[in-house]
Amino acid sequence: MSLTILIVDDEENFRTPTCQFLEKHGHTTIQAGTMAEARKHIQQGATDLILLDASLPDGHGPALLEETAHLLDRPPIILITGNGDIEMAVEAMDTGAFYFFIKPVNLPKLAAKIESAAEQIRMLRELHHFRTNQSSQHNFVLGNSPQMELVMNQAERAAKASTSVLITGETGTGKEVLARALHRMGSRSTGPFVPINCAAIQSTMLESELFGYHKGAFTGADNRKIGLMQVADKGVLFLDEISSMPLDIQDKLLRALEERSFMPMGATKEVQVDIQIVAASNRNLMERIKEGDFREDLYYRLKVIDLHLPPLRERRQDIPDLVGYFIRHLNMQMGLSVPGITSRALDRLAQHNWPGNIRELRNVVEHAMLFSDNNELDIAHFPADINRDPFPPEA
Repeated sequence: MSLTILIVDDEENFRTPTCQFLEKHGHTTIQAGTMAEARKHIQQGATDLILLDASLPDGHGPALLEETAHLLDRPPIILITGNGDIEMAVEAMDTGAFYFFIKPVNLPKLAAKIESAAEQIRMLRELHHFRTNQSSQHNFVLGNSPQMELVMNQAERAAKASTSVLITGETGTGKEVLARALHRMGSRSTGPFVPINCAAIQSTMLESELFGYHKGAFTGADNRKIGLMQVADKGVLFLDEISSMPLDIQDKLLRALEERSFMPMGATKEVQVDIQIVAASNRNLMERIKEGDFREDLYYRLKVIDLHLPPLRERRQDIPDLVGYFIRHLNMQMGLSVPGITSRALDRLAQHNWPGNIRELRNVVEHAMLFSDNNELDIAHFPADINRDPFPPEA
């Protein structure tokens, strides 16, 4: 993983060989000899990791930890100290330093420690991507049917109130799309949107993904990991397929929602967070509660506002808008110039039952575009199962 590393040290005989060593390992380096220069580079946001000398001409290195503590996407900071500064370095670790080295620095060990920070840096890059690109997220069309107008009106109210939301609906109905739209409509639009699929992560890993951990919390915890709840601070945390969350983690999530704080694994003090939770499920949570697999108190804590996305077969009038959106979006994505779709092809799509909902419709449109030779989409371009469907539209 190639990183951009800022080296803050007033000694050129340390900066230069360190830069040369790291660049041989495939990294890009930036040099700063003062706190003022370091602040400038941090403000520009082009740094993945910082090597920070504890003693600089214009300030005390660890002070930079305190100055940047409020930054959600602050790069990991490795402190470089002299022999007499070990106690100070340990204190710096408690205030957010990733690690510390004593001069003279063993460069191979430094490279290994930088490599171990890769997971945290990857997460910060994803967060930066969420924050800088959320305004350019393609405006996925959910539809203009009366059912969807009601859902969007309720979503707007939920966004403005910044309250917990539960989105239900069959697979493929657009639950994450609605969650992203809710994020853009509210006061948290300038904060991150952080999604996590609870069904896609092993139950043993889900707790550490959500809440993070400190070094030494368990075997293999060689470094600190920031949890996604902390990453989502001042924004929205989207918990997809929450019905798959184990009961013990449900308990910890409920407490975090009620107290707006949580304890990372192996930590000695709680982390305060300000987040809006949007959860989604394609399963009946009341049935999960009766089966003893989902906490009733968490269900009602999440369901302050309940948004139900109806299946596509119940709002077929949205199909033309959805198809038009997919054609425009896929033209740009695949470098095509398909002009549109014939009326008889639209009629054919309206007769399909859409068990896969909007996701299935998108796949059908993409398939048709690949075989259309940039002509209007017609029945002949559809997959065989669409043309085979003998059933009339359901009510």
